[in-house]
Amino acid sequence: MIRLDDIIERVSAYNPTGDLDLIRKAYIFSAKVHKGQVRLSGEPYLNHPIEVAMLLAQLRLDPHTIATGLLHDTIEDTFATIEEIKDFFGQEVAEMVDGVTKIGKIAFATSEEKQAENFRKMILAMGKDIRVILVKLADRLHNMRTLEHLPNEKRISIAQETHDIYAPIANRLGIGWIKSELEDLSLKYLRPELYNKISKLVSDKWAERERFITDFKDVIKKEMESFNIKGEVTGRPKHIYGVYKKLGEQDVVDIEQLNDIMAFRIKVDSVKDCYGALGMVHSLWKPVPGRFKDFIAMSKANGYQSLHTTVIAPNGERVEVQIRTREMHRIAEEGIAAHWKYKEDKAFSQKDDARFSWLRQLLELQMDLKDPGQFMETVKVDLFSDEVYVFTPKGQVKELPRGATPVDFAYNIHSDIGHKCVGAKVNGKIVPLRYQLRNGDTVEILTSATHHPSKDWLKFVVTSRAKARIIQWINTEERGRSISLGKEMLEKELKKYSLELRNEDISKAVSELHIPAAEDLYARVGYGKLPIHNVLTKIVPKDKLLDIQKKSTLGLAGVISRFRKKPDSAIRIKGIEDVMVRFANCCNPLSGDKVVGFITRGRGITVHRIECPMTMEIDPERRVDVEWDTGAVGSRPAKIEVVCLDKKGILADISSTIAADAERDYKYRQGPKGYWPIFSGYKGRGVHLCFGSDTALSGQRRGCDRRD
Repeated sequence: MIRLDDIIERVSAYNPTGDLDLIRKAYIFSAKVHKGQVRLSGEPYLNHPIEVAMLLAQLRLDPHTIATGLLHDTIEDTFATIEEIKDFFGQEVAEMVDGVTKIGKIAFATSEEKQAENFRKMILAMGKDIRVILVKLADRLHNMRTLEHLPNEKRISIAQETHDIYAPIANRLGIGWIKSELEDLSLKYLRPELYNKISKLVSDKWAERERFITDFKDVIKKEMESFNIKGEVTGRPKHIYGVYKKLGEQDVVDIEQLNDIMAFRIKVDSVKDCYGALGMVHSLWKPVPGRFKDFIAMSKANGYQSLHTTVIAPNGERVEVQIRTREMHRIAEEGIAAHWKYKEDKAFSQKDDARFSWLRQLLELQMDLKDPGQFMETVKVDLFSDEVYVFTPKGQVKELPRGATPVDFAYNIHSDIGHKCVGAKVNGKIVPLRYQLRNGDTVEILTSATHHPSKDWLKFVVTSRAKARIIQWINTEERGRSISLGKEMLEKELKKYSLELRNEDISKAVSELHIPAAEDLYARVGYGKLPIHNVLTKIVPKDKLLDIQKKSTLGLAGVISRFRKKPDSAIRIKGIEDVMVRFANCCNPLSGDKVVGFITRGRGITVHRIECPMTMEIDPERRVDVEWDTGAVGSRPAKIEVVCLDKKGILADISSTIAADAERDYKYRQGPKGYWPIFSGYKGRGVHLCFGSDTALSGQRRGCDRRD
């Protein structure tokens, strides 16, 4: 168990002149307000902030940040107030504590909206002081270490959020050991069987290969002496999540066949020795083509520097070797926490600003994307991407996510260049705008003053900046058209009552309908979200509305009236009954999926999965809240793909299994409840099955991905 003295001792070792009394004061305050509270594990709640403070001390952070770690849950979980924190510990600590504190007293429609707003708040706090996210990472790491005490559903939810958000942020900040541990712990709860299997494999192979590791290190050390290179060599198995990623990269089904799970690290005194050691390693063993990466000459955005190469060892196995200086190693492990900004009161340099370009993009993103679903999905993609390094015609290096296109490159330079992009040259040759950039490409953007973004660009751009700017432009254009259309519709309808559209009447309607402004009212009418009848009742005298119910209404009311049907849909729409509902073919939502509806003129409400890429292209003004009707009876086609080892007789084994289950009332016990199995063919490594409704079983095969 960690004590306050342990934290004080560690901090004083690297910061003897720091305000240690502030840490003691924060500990006493935290102990007082958390008194009597216990965690689900049964241990005193105070243990958690103490553990968080120690993790921050391991990152060698200043006393204000460590005090924040001790106080980070006081506002959220006790009766303490932010004013008390400010009075006792000052403005700096109070702002960090507030930045870490979740938004707990606001009612949100969905848990996704709550998650998005909490993350927005944290991003804004990070923009003011990056130490906020360091406290949050320490908090999340200790929570992940003790996650087994939570219910299974909660464990999976927190592990998924950690995998999608916090591990990538740790990577962006360059804190290698936190990133690795968060990834491992996430996998432990998301894929427990696979985690245990990989863990056992790594443990067994480590025991088997201890001699190999010793011999390999001895060869390197001996050769370093002959080259007069001073340094140290370490060998280790890759962390569990790293091995898990290798499964996908090497397309291996059986992890026993997995190669390249050993890594060696050479730490030397200078950059010159790094390249000398690289030549030495390549002279000893043959390098694997395409596996050399120079992150010293072209460092990652988070400041990471190292040489990576993979060689063929004497036993035929691939082994990764990383070569770096001792200072590079410290930065690789501690990331931004290793930066001198929090040891001396100095401003960021231009180089430091480049390291935080991703944070500026997040700040812009949270302002541009108001829809919670779009915001969170775009954040996940933006944080998780690997990098590709390309050049401007003047030789400036630009870092973009892998898979980025010339359009992403154009928006990275400036929004106006992105909007006016009509073509691109890569290495002097014209390429399609869909072209995926590669490391070392030199990109030149061709522009036209009369050109505008295309909605089709959303199908291939990958950066959040490009997506946000394109969506913003499209929404602005569509909103302008909808405002004009809504105003025209109101004027046309008012003529039936011999009335003109007057500003005072619209102001009255805006006030009574609780709409922010007249333009918003016109836009809602134009989109079809506000029935025109609702506006007319506010501005047309009652004596002229006698026959209004007999008239054909426009907008959403008209859509609903033309497409009414029996309430047999499995979807409920907030505030609307008896309306035509269709399911999008692009994502084929199934009961239980998180879904969202969009008004589609002429076809009622179209329902998409909330993570469907197509929702990015649809104006959020057309969005309506929908949910599954658990009491409805119906069926939906579904697809399931079974992936198995490619071995002799596998097709016959699966066919006989299906036939045996068919004899038991055609109930396939491994499939989704209420669905029937349809054999769909065999290709390559996998056997593909489709689960559909009764009509699918009878021969239509709707929703079946046939690959025979």
